Amino acid sequence: DVHVVDATWVMKGSPRNPRAEYEACHIPGAVFFDIDEIADTSTSLPHMLPPPEKFSSRARSLGLGAGTRIVIYDADGVSSAACRVWWMFRAFGHKDVAVLDGGLAKWKAEGRPVSDLPPVPRQRHFSSHTNHFLVRDTDQVLANIDSRREQVVDARATERFEGTVDEPWPNRRRGHIPGALSVPFKWLLDDNQCFLPAEHIKAKFETAGVDLHKPITVSCGSGVTACVLAMSLYLLGREDVAVYDGSWAEWGLRDDLPVELGSAKIAA
Repeated sequence: DVHVVDATWVMKGSPRNPRAEYEACHIPGAVFFDIDEIADTSTSLPHMLPPPEKFSSRARSLGLGAGTRIVIYDADGVSSAACRVWWMFRAFGHKDVAVLDGGLAKWKAEGRPVSDLPPVPRQRHFSSHTNHFLVRDTDQVLANIDSRREQVVDARATERFEGTVDEPWPNRRRGHIPGALSVPFKWLLDDNQCFLPAEHIKAKFETAGVDLHKPITVSCGSGVTACVLAMSLYLLGREDVAVYDGSWAEWGLRDDLPVELGSAKIAA
């Protein structure tokens, strides 16, 4: 009982319209998942996790729930919101969920069928049970700077991590969370926007100084590409990786939180 989800997302200000793209061309039967609408709209922060009851309601209306195997894709390989939605379902207790490697682009390149017909989803029961082990908030990440209980790994591009360029999110400071390690999400994908083989993913993390046997929390600009790191680590058998939901969209906005500039300091 496979149900397919289009989770394509673009940054605010992009000329693209993911919903319109979906309506014009999607995998037959796929439903559209909008991370900016299925979110906590009571905050100004972008696409934060919604309350469990809202997630349950939206999942049910899309025909996603108990007894379904959910396969998520996006139009841009796996670097849009497919991994974010994969993590959201896991964070709310649905384990039978996967990401389509290479997304719609690879699907179309292989000559597989697409459609412009709207799906007719049948409501399914979905009861959210938040797995707090997979989510981190600002207070937890702040406390971790002193405790060092978890490694914080940042998925943003190197120049954003080091603070040599401005952030795309307005009014955000430059830099990174003190003590964080840098693994840009693009390191983990090939030229076709598919995940690298597991042994190559492992080598990328180890080169960046990440101890794959210790607790890990991942972060990025707004909690989207951090989930590419979480998915990559999942492919290595790490099912316990947490995501800092607010990421730099929250941390970089608050002047009361410490910021570090420059390259990541890798422990000897």
